[in-house]
Amino acid sequence: MQNTGDKTMGMKILVCDDDKEIVEAISIYLQQEEYTVLRAYDGIEALNILQNEEVHLLIIDVMMPNMDGIHAVMELRKESNIPVIILSAKSEDTDKIMGLTIGADDYVTKPFNPLELIARVKAQLRRYSKLGSIPTANKDVYVNGGLVLEDDKKLVTLDGEPVKFTPTEYKIVRLLMQNLGIVFSSSQIYEKIWEGDSYATENIVSVHIRRIREKIEINPKEPKYIKVMWGVGYKMDVIPPTQNL
Repeated sequence: MQNTGDKTMGMKILVCDDDKEIVEAISIYLQQEEYTVLRAYDGIEALNILQNEEVHLLIIDVMMPNMDGIHAVMELRKESNIPVIILSAKSEDTDKIMGLTIGADDYVTKPFNPLELIARVKAQLRRYSKLGSIPTANKDVYVNGGLVLEDDKKLVTLDGEPVKFTPTEYKIVRLLMQNLGIVFSSSQIYEKIWEGDSYATENIVSVHIRRIREKIEINPKEPKYIKVMWGVGYKMDVIPPTQNL
C-alpha cells in the first residue's frame, strides 16, 4: 500500500545496470511507489544523465562495461552528495566496504528482495529530503575546536574551510556535535541515523565514521575529534577553541 503522505514520492531515481532486465524490474517496483525512474546501462551513461538531470538517488551496479559502478560513484562524489545504493553480486565484506568507502550510502547484494531494495530507497530519500527541508528558522550552530556546523545552512567548516559530507555523514557529525563527550554504540548510531532501519548494520556505521575522519582529521589514525571507545562505541571529544589550529 502506498503512503500518500510520503514527501519523497515523485523524486527522480537513476537505475544503472548493464542487465536491462534488472533495470526494468527495479523500475517497475519504483514506479509503483510513484518515483520517476531514469535508466542507464553503464557508468559513463549514468554520469551523463546526472549532469543533465536533477536526480535524487542513484542505484548502480558494480560490474559494468565502459565504466564500472565504483569509478562512476567516485566521479559523482566530486560534484554531488545525492544518496547512492550499490548493487553487487559479490557478498564479501571487502567488496561492501569498498563501495561504502568510495562514497556509497548503502549496498544491496544480488540476488535481492525487491521490497528490501524499495525499503532502503525510501530510508535514504527520507534522510536526504529531511536535510533539505528543515526550516531556515532553525539557526542552531555547533562549535567544537575548529569544527563548526551550521544546521540551518547544512554547512560544516573545519578551520574556516567547507567540508563536503554526504547526507548520512552529515547526520552522524551533527549527532556527535550535539552530544559532545557522549559515547554512542554502533547500534545506537544507526538506530538514530537510519531511524530504526533494520537493514542498516554496524559495519556501515564504522565505514561512515572512517570516511568522516578522513575529511576532518589531520591524521585519521590519531584522531583529535572522533574517538573510538573500544568495545563501547564512538564519541566526539570536546576541543577547546585554543586547540583549533
